[in-house]
Amino acid sequence: MMTVVTVPATTANLGPGFDCLGAALTLTNTFTFSWSDRPHVSIRGTEAAAVSSSTDNLAYRAYTRLYEYLGREAPPVYLEIDLGVPLARGLGSSATAIIGGLVGANRLAGFPLSHTEVLELAIEMEGHPDNVVPALLGGCRLAVQEGTGGWHWLEIPWDQDVVPIVAIPDFELATETARQVLPAHCTYADAVFNISHLGALLRGLETGQREWLQLALGDRLHQPYRQSLIKGYAALHRAALAAGAHGLVISGAGPTLLALGDPVTASGIATALQETWATFGVQARVEVLAIQRQGTTVRDR
Repeated sequence: MMTVVTVPATTANLGPGFDCLGAALTLTNTFTFSWSDRPHVSIRGTEAAAVSSSTDNLAYRAYTRLYEYLGREAPPVYLEIDLGVPLARGLGSSATAIIGGLVGANRLAGFPLSHTEVLELAIEMEGHPDNVVPALLGGCRLAVQEGTGGWHWLEIPWDQDVVPIVAIPDFELATETARQVLPAHCTYADAVFNISHLGALLRGLETGQREWLQLALGDRLHQPYRQSLIKGYAALHRAALAAGAHGLVISGAGPTLLALGDPVTASGIATALQETWATFGVQARVEVLAIQRQGTTVRDR
């Protein structure tokens, strides 16, 4: 028997939703588990050479972490990984590996853990919830932590006419590097700015109202500091707006950029982003995507 786990890419932050808001997209990584007499990892895809094929592979570590949590020894498996989510680009590739490994282990162990328990392990491994929650559950999700440390994940309605367009450049940006440029503290004014804009964003996503979305994508917590790490950001922002985008934001920690448009403007926005980045010598893969409502899927074959 083989167990196949398919996990969607994610885009996080969405402007003001720093470290708490994310959405699943229609790009996927696939993780196939089969029993083996020894641990083995095999990777396919355009960036396969950049991913470890030993047992320190992140998906394999997640697989063993769940068994460790259960107090059981992880049985050896043959893990095949098919990569469809670009690495180190701000599209949640590490979250797909963590969710893929945990969900595969949970299936092979007989589903002893609930979604909540799986997500708590995933957040422990990832360090924050904004990617792993939508990667498992699908849709757009807001993660909220209780004062006692527990988590809740709220589904955020996303109007079908709000179209995500991602521009994925041919260079990487490590999350650690993007974290290092952030200040250690923020002012009350910046905190209030983000709180109000997040509220507007949630309403804009739900209703699809262009004016609200144009207003809502402003941010003062991370994007002003990370824009300098992304070549041509200011020109790309202008080009996206000129092509009809509601706005342009950094996807996760970057360097992928996320534009929000509508079914009429989406293709023009994609062309504008690709052509503008080319003027800076950057080749970009630009995709008009959709929100993946289903989240992670598991099937046996």
